[in-house]
Amino acid sequence: MQNQPSLSISHLYLVVETMQRRNGALFGSLYYCVVLCLIAIVNAEDPYRFFTWNVTYGDIYPMGIRQQGILINGQFPGPEIYSVTNDNLIINVFNNLPEPFLISWNGIQQRRNSYVDGVYGTTCPIPSGQNFTYKLQVKDQIGSFYYFPSLGFQKAAGGFGAIKILSRPRIPVPFSDPADDYSILIGDWYTTNHTRLEKIMDLGWRLPFPDGVLINGRGDGGVTYNVEQGKTYRLRISNVGLQNTLNFRIAGHTMTLVEVEGTHTVQTSLSSLDVHVGQSYSVLVTADQPPQDYYIAVSSRFTSQTLNTTAVLRYANSGKPVSGTPPPPPDNDISWSLNQARSIRTNLTASGPRPNPQGSYHYGQINITRTIKITGSAAIIDRKQRYHVNGVSFTAADTPLKLADYFNISGVFKVGSIPDEPTNNAPYLNTSVMGADFRAFIEIVFENKENIIQSWHLDGYNFFVVGMDEGRWSETSRNTYNLVDAVSRCTVQVYPKSWTAIYLGLDNVGMWNIRNEFWVRQYLGEQFYLRVYSPVMSSRDEYPLPQNALLCGRAVGKSS
Repeated sequence: MQNQPSLSISHLYLVVETMQRRNGALFGSLYYCVVLCLIAIVNAEDPYRFFTWNVTYGDIYPMGIRQQGILINGQFPGPEIYSVTNDNLIINVFNNLPEPFLISWNGIQQRRNSYVDGVYGTTCPIPSGQNFTYKLQVKDQIGSFYYFPSLGFQKAAGGFGAIKILSRPRIPVPFSDPADDYSILIGDWYTTNHTRLEKIMDLGWRLPFPDGVLINGRGDGGVTYNVEQGKTYRLRISNVGLQNTLNFRIAGHTMTLVEVEGTHTVQTSLSSLDVHVGQSYSVLVTADQPPQDYYIAVSSRFTSQTLNTTAVLRYANSGKPVSGTPPPPPDNDISWSLNQARSIRTNLTASGPRPNPQGSYHYGQINITRTIKITGSAAIIDRKQRYHVNGVSFTAADTPLKLADYFNISGVFKVGSIPDEPTNNAPYLNTSVMGADFRAFIEIVFENKENIIQSWHLDGYNFFVVGMDEGRWSETSRNTYNLVDAVSRCTVQVYPKSWTAIYLGLDNVGMWNIRNEFWVRQYLGEQFYLRVYSPVMSSRDEYPLPQNALLCGRAVGKSS
């Protein structure tokens, strides 16, 4: 009997979606709100939040030059998703682009439901002129995240926005309520149209250096954050860019780090913060200086040339505009950034959701059953620039891998098509999928043999960053691991000629993307999928295929 309300809701979704196609977005959205809110009240379910998004192209001027950007409800960046732990998010996306579109949810774990992860390996794109309703639940999550378009190079045109998940009101947070809570999206940017950038890569050429850095969609210093003297504010900073680590700082002010991708951290005072591609942080800033305007500065790091941009922290009754030069970034010293990263630790005294692998909060006491070594590198394959993981450069199949798995469609992918560690074989193209057992507890070592920083992300999970250092990893490196309060997050950097080790409890069945967040490298093959498998095939371990799932490729015409 407990499953009947969910079944009823699913049936109503189908009714509503049919009415939407016939009567338009407004009618459908109102119908959702009335019907589903009544059901939620009657059955005392977790709250529902409803969003209707219209995705279009439109003119944007991020660098003072007109460009074609991807807008959501006419906005660039897109609208913020505001939610609370365990909320159900109903996001109806109308694709009015002349091409397919797909949104991924960076850091939202999608427990037992990789079908809606929003990358092509799991989810069919929304065809032009059609809509799709994402049904997400931010189950047992808090923190700062973002969404972005995952197809091709659409991320270079916009379509991204912030996700904010607050703790439930009765769950204490390890700091006082801020006076305000600002989401700040930073990232490098090209003025070249994203379709042109795709063609450059498809021809096997390297992309030029980015043209600038944006703060909330602007690179001209025109963004202002208003504060009042004596009050404290929360800044949620996400690097939604394409390839560069960025340093964030505020003239005359220190920041207190309080949260990293859903984990409350030991509160550390910072003068500046390195934010690597795909990462999100929360800091507190107290307006404790004389009332005037202060620079917020963002700069690229560890690059041949430095990209800079600014915003303004404006005090109420400000008596002086910004003047002089913005505060400079730290020296391009890898050891400085490495030490900052290793200082980030979990606040073990904080309330709220915490990883609980195999029923133990003491991850350092769980036996490792498998070690996977991941090395991403550049290579020329078929006379074109490509990137690979352990010698395999990922190529997309004609059908999302998760759908092929569900419908038992042969010939789409093969489990084990990527090795657990690098080989000396020549790199080659393949639809690479690595198999893994449900509830296993594993170690993954990312080794970076290149002279640039890499940034790796795993969909569907947070993991414990137990160690990182310069040089080559060896088994003796485990002696340096933090097995007590390592930070739990979903995106981690690997410094040049260095390694990073993570511990991962495989408690989320599904098909999950592991990728380099440098979007050029992801686009050209530096990614693969981790198939976390349970032979039981129980709905307690994994939800069934959503009734509204789009079917494409060889899954067209299949029935669940």
